[in-house]
Amino acid sequence: MALVSGEGSIRKMLGTLGEPVRYALPLGDEQLPLNDLLGRTIRLEALGEIRCQHCNRLTKKSYSQGFCFPCMKKLAQCDICIVSPERCHYEQGTCREPAWGEQFCMTDHIVYLANSSGLKVGITRASQIPTRWIDQGASQALPIMRVATRQQSGMVEDLLRQQVADKTNWRLLLKGEPEPMDLIAERDRLLEGAQPGLQALQARFGIQALQPLTDAQVQHIRYPVLEYPAKPQSANLDKDPVLEGTLLGIKGQYLMLDTAVINIRKYTAYTMAFSVS
Repeated sequence: MALVSGEGSIRKMLGTLGEPVRYALPLGDEQLPLNDLLGRTIRLEALGEIRCQHCNRLTKKSYSQGFCFPCMKKLAQCDICIVSPERCHYEQGTCREPAWGEQFCMTDHIVYLANSSGLKVGITRASQIPTRWIDQGASQALPIMRVATRQQSGMVEDLLRQQVADKTNWRLLLKGEPEPMDLIAERDRLLEGAQPGLQALQARFGIQALQPLTDAQVQHIRYPVLEYPAKPQSANLDKDPVLEGTLLGIKGQYLMLDTAVINIRKYTAYTMAFSVS
């Protein structure tokens, strides 16, 4: 008989840098360690209840990964500028929550390169390194620039993504480890190609606002994986609320089972039952 390991509202997995990354699954008030479950049969069941992670209101659908519709419409963290930081409208006086923006957006951000399903550029708050890289399943990562605000980091990212992707291909991510890349050489190539645009941003915001991180070192990250699926198939708990199978690995925010893979972050705020047998 299966041993019930936990039940409650689910949130994105917590990853701690190690050899390999150590994962825990927040479920209600618990944090369930996952690494030791590799090779065992696990069962996830969506119990049909979604509660907004901000106001705890029952909602039939999750918006912006874990919010009800009213919160999605009013919270700054759900605004379009979170996905497209260069569209920040704080200076226009129209920020949904100016105090939230000052805390999370008007602070140092890092522009980085990562190798997950191939080379990509990304941004994150300085305080979110290496969490952001782990969440994306990056095998290598390199900070390349420190920028004064989230909007400015988005502007730098916009310049660089003219030369390189800013998205991760989840199927390639879950097929195996990517070929190692020389991220230092890629950094130099990309920054050289973006020089005219970077100089224009420095002229606009000041030289101190955009600081290249020339001494940064490449971070290598290893994930707890026994075996990668040959053809990753994504589970859909909205259609089939039960997922059961042998846990083969954990990477990014994905649990890889022999039956399907699941992006845990997609189901933030869903009430789940989790068991191991």
